[in-house]
Amino acid sequence: MTDPAPRTFGVVAIGRNEGERLKRCLTSINGAARIVYVDSGSTDGSVAWAEQAGIDVVALDMSLPFTAARARNAGMRRLRQLAPEIDLVQFVDGDCELQQDWPAIAITYLVEHPQVCATFGRRRERFPERSIYNLICDREWDTPVGEAKACGGDVMMRVDALEAAGGYRDDLIAGEEPELCVRLRAGGWKIWRLDHDMTLHDAAMHHFSQWWRRQARSGYAFAQGAHLHGRTDERHWVWESRRALLWAILIPSAILAGLLLAGPLALLVLLIYPAQVLRRSRRMSGRWRTRLQLAFFEQLSRFPEAWGQLLFFRNRLLGRHGRLIEYK
Repeated sequence: MTDPAPRTFGVVAIGRNEGERLKRCLTSINGAARIVYVDSGSTDGSVAWAEQAGIDVVALDMSLPFTAARARNAGMRRLRQLAPEIDLVQFVDGDCELQQDWPAIAITYLVEHPQVCATFGRRRERFPERSIYNLICDREWDTPVGEAKACGGDVMMRVDALEAAGGYRDDLIAGEEPELCVRLRAGGWKIWRLDHDMTLHDAAMHHFSQWWRRQARSGYAFAQGAHLHGRTDERHWVWESRRALLWAILIPSAILAGLLLAGPLALLVLLIYPAQVLRRSRRMSGRWRTRLQLAFFEQLSRFPEAWGQLLFFRNRLLGRHGRLIEYK
């Protein structure tokens, strides 16, 4: 793996009905040789605004199942048509705003570390104080600095490594970035998290139902990822899948069986849930009330995650393709 000392980068942004968030996203991009915006059936004027701003727009054929992976691949193909000389691509979701100095920092790191094919920084939630669900997102993205197993949707990546890996898998409705990272590592590459702010994200998640759908989508991704790579040395998302099934299906089933065999005493097993919440809250930072809230929703998330896995198993049994589980 030799480093061609890249000096230019392109941007692929994806979105659907992001409105003002998309405007902030596209206007935050500086220094890119080319910007491609991939739209997935917006009805809020996003396409017209992007075109008026001079952005190259790809409108996905919505007669085919939509996934973020398919959108990124379509954007990458268009970027290569427009500027085949580009060495690096910054992927960014349309509800995110790039920090001004991020591209230069990411490019410098990739030039100096030829074994790294993808680098990302801290994605922060724009309004974490507006809902517990926004705060959950912000904490979720505070990942350890250094070599990482996976990146998210916002990432600076080497074009040659992405193409050699075959790009994103179009059929994944979620978890397409960690799955790609499994294949990148199999090709000898590393993924790196830098200690620097990268993007501001606007989750706009204010309702329990939105949070539930988002977690169900994660559960679907866990099951699909484990199905694809769970038998490899990576054991990709095997533990995450089993964890959700344990807490949301196996333990409740054991309690029901215990009620039949031992009567009401079996309900004492329910205490394992608040005990787990307390245990997890002790490992978190912040105010005690906030820690309890975060730990509570972390534990509760095992139920929508299990539901998402059941959806995957059902679709696989019936030979169906999964459809995107949207929360906004």
